[in-house]
Amino acid sequence: MICKDIMLSLSKITQEEQEILSGKNTIDRSLYMMEEKNVVNSKKLLDTGKLITIRPHTRFIDFPPHAHDYVEVVYMCSGTTTHIINGEKVVLNAGELLFLGTQAVQEIKKADKDDIAVNFIILPQFFDKALAMLGDEETPLRRFIIDCLNRETKDISYLHFKVSDILPIQNLVENLLYTLISDVPNKRQINQTTMGLLFLQLINNTDRLYVGNPAKEMLFEVFRYIEENYCNGSLNELAKLLHCDVCWLSREINRRTGRTYTQLLQEKRLSQAMFLLRTTKINVEDISSAVGYENISYFHRLFVNHIGMTPHKYRNCK
Repeated sequence: MICKDIMLSLSKITQEEQEILSGKNTIDRSLYMMEEKNVVNSKKLLDTGKLITIRPHTRFIDFPPHAHDYVEVVYMCSGTTTHIINGEKVVLNAGELLFLGTQAVQEIKKADKDDIAVNFIILPQFFDKALAMLGDEETPLRRFIIDCLNRETKDISYLHFKVSDILPIQNLVENLLYTLISDVPNKRQINQTTMGLLFLQLINNTDRLYVGNPAKEMLFEVFRYIEENYCNGSLNELAKLLHCDVCWLSREINRRTGRTYTQLLQEKRLSQAMFLLRTTKINVEDISSAVGYENISYFHRLFVNHIGMTPHKYRNCK
């Protein structure tokens, strides 16, 4: 639940909304766009030198189809909003988050007075620190953000997180809102760190993630299964959980990721081994067992092939 002061600030009738209530039947394009392009421009919304800002969503009118030249994150403070994203209907309820890439064409249906949404306008470089906090592991959100940075989001144009009941996520969003609304020292550093923590929480809740692409949602299930069962999971068990044929699943994973299930599993295991080598004093043999390799010689061979050095050398150079 967003605190009363933040809600009061976000729910105020803006000048643009007052004009709409007085009879204006179109949005003011000059507030958002340059020339005739239906692209909301970050230069219209962000002060020079800033990487992130917020803006309450304009209510009382349909917002016509448009794209963005930045990453937009929509947080629903109260009520609901209906979005049409690349032709697909998405209903955003209170407490939910919607991440939009630069390839998303979005239309927003008229919101009423109590339908209060806030738009985070974010330049890609803002995410540098947050991505560093995520590490090198492949995750749906990390891949989405990297694709946004490179303007390469294609078959996924949005991420819809239904996380209204996840208290840490709600608290982190409120912290972002408070810092951006208030004159807080070290605002950029605080916000970048908070965004990194938010990403970590969202990654832990990818079971609440919807992307409007069944094939990609299946892939997220694969990533989540590997994340949770890297030590002793199997492709056969995963196929049973997903109610699909194991041979079909194997081909789909390879086709959609360019890697086999075994390669994805090895990447996760070795990533976890690297983490344990960096952060603990557990001996290498026990680490090998902990990440799913009972044969220490095989673990050594895989580690050297993947990292380019032995586990002992990797530990000592960190």
